[in-house]
Amino acid sequence: MTTGGAIGSSAPFAAADLGASSGRVILGRVGPGRLELTEIRRFRNGAVRLPDGLYWDILGLYQDVVGGLREVAKQDPDLAGIAIDSWAVDYGLLDGQGRMLGNPRHYRDDRTAAVIDRVHAAVPAKELYAVNGLQFLPFNTLYQLAAEPELAGNQALLIPDLLGYWLTGQRVTEETNASTTGLLDASTGEWSPALFDALRLRPDLFPAVVRAGTVIGGITGQVRADTGLGRHVQVSTVGSHDTASAVVGVPAQNPYFAYISCGTWGLVGVELDAPVLSEESRAANFTNERGIDGTIRYLRNVMGLWLLSESIRTWELDGAAHTLTGLIAEAGELPAGGPTFDPDAPQFLPPGDMPTRIAQACADTGQRPPASPAAMVRCILDSLATTFAATVRDAQRLSGRRVDVVHIVGGGSQNELLCQLTADALGKTVIAGPVEATALGNVLVQARTHGILAGDLWALRVELRAAVHTRRYQPRGR
Repeated sequence: MTTGGAIGSSAPFAAADLGASSGRVILGRVGPGRLELTEIRRFRNGAVRLPDGLYWDILGLYQDVVGGLREVAKQDPDLAGIAIDSWAVDYGLLDGQGRMLGNPRHYRDDRTAAVIDRVHAAVPAKELYAVNGLQFLPFNTLYQLAAEPELAGNQALLIPDLLGYWLTGQRVTEETNASTTGLLDASTGEWSPALFDALRLRPDLFPAVVRAGTVIGGITGQVRADTGLGRHVQVSTVGSHDTASAVVGVPAQNPYFAYISCGTWGLVGVELDAPVLSEESRAANFTNERGIDGTIRYLRNVMGLWLLSESIRTWELDGAAHTLTGLIAEAGELPAGGPTFDPDAPQFLPPGDMPTRIAQACADTGQRPPASPAAMVRCILDSLATTFAATVRDAQRLSGRRVDVVHIVGGGSQNELLCQLTADALGKTVIAGPVEATALGNVLVQARTHGILAGDLWALRVELRAAVHTRRYQPRGR
C-alpha cells in the first residue's frame, strides 16, 4: 500500500529517531534529486534508576514523539508518513487488553546475570548461534525474557513497535529489530519455533515479523487530535533498529566497504547477502542481523562513545567543567603510544565512574594510567580506534568480503581525532559522514514505501550520495 504522489514528485516524511541518550523528530523532504532534513524537536533520553533497577521512561518518550509530530503538522500539514527507529533488544509488555505492564527495562540493567547459564543449559551457546547467528551480549532479548516474571498471557513489543502500536493500534514486529532478540532464525528471517519451544516461550509472545517498508496503518483518531495531522498520514516500518537505518545511510559506491555506525555504541561490520554461522564466527562474537532488502549486517558491537559521555558525566559530578571539544583538541596534541585498554570489557557496560575503571584497567595491564582528563580522552579514542580496526579486519577474514574503504557515520563521524586515528590503525581510507545517517536511512525507505522513490538499496544510496557531504581521512605515514 502506498500514499503520496507518483514517482518523480517529492513528499514530506517524519522520522522519529530514538537513541540511547537523546531522541529527535526530523522532517525529511524526499524525491528524486531532493533529500532534505530539518530537525523539528530534540529531547533527552536515558536510564531511570529505581530501587529495583534501570528503566526507560517510555511514556515520556512517547509524549516527546507526539509533541514533535504536533510541531511537524504546523510546518507541513501534508505529511505523507511517519516511521520510528530506536536502539535494539528492549521491549514493553502488554496484557490481553493491550495495556502496558510497567516501564520497559533498560538493557544496561543487570537482571540477566542470574539467568544466562539457565538459558545456555536449555540451548547451548553453539546451538543458539547456529540458529540465530547473534553475538553474545548479556542484554540480548532472550536473556531479558528469561529474567521476566510477567510473561504469562502477555505480549512483548520491541520499542519502535510499541510506539507504532500507540500511534496506529496495530501490532507488528519489524524484521531488523526482531533479529536482535536472539529468537529469529538468521537464515529464514522468521521466528524460530525450535528456540521458542526450547526456551518455553509462547509462539505468539511477539507479533508476526514484517519486512522493513511495510505500511502498518493510519494514525488513530486520538493521535490525529493530539497532533493536528490528517487522516491520510500512514505509519510504516523502516529499519527500526537504528543501526539498520544507519547502514542504509552509508554513502557507499560498491559492496567493498566496511561501516562504523558510531554513537553510544560503535557497530562495526560489513554488509552481506547471507549470514556467516561458522564456529569461528561465533568464537569471534560476530552477529548476523537483518538489514534492508534481505541484506545481513555482519558486525560486532564495540562499546563506543559511551565511554566518553560517561567520563564527562563523572567529571561534571565531581565539579570539573570540561568541554568535550576542548578535551579532544588537547588530546590531539598528545603523542601517540599512550596506554590503551579493551573497551568491550564487561566493567565498562554499567553506568558509573568510567575514568577510575579505565585507569584501573591500564594499571592491571602494566601501563601507566592517563594522568589528566585530556590524556584519558586520548586513551579512550586510541583504544576505540584500535578496536575498530581489529574488528574490521576480523569482519573481512570471517566473511571473505574485501574492504577497500571504511565509512564512519553517526555522531562519531564529527570526531576528527577518532576518524584520523581509525584511518591510521587500519591503514585504509576512512570516509566520515553523514552525521544523520540513521534519519536519512529512515526517510529514504519511507519514500520508497510510499512510491516517491524506486529501486533497490543501491538506488537509494545514489540519492544519498548526491545530497550529503563527507570528509576523507588518509592513514598517516603510508
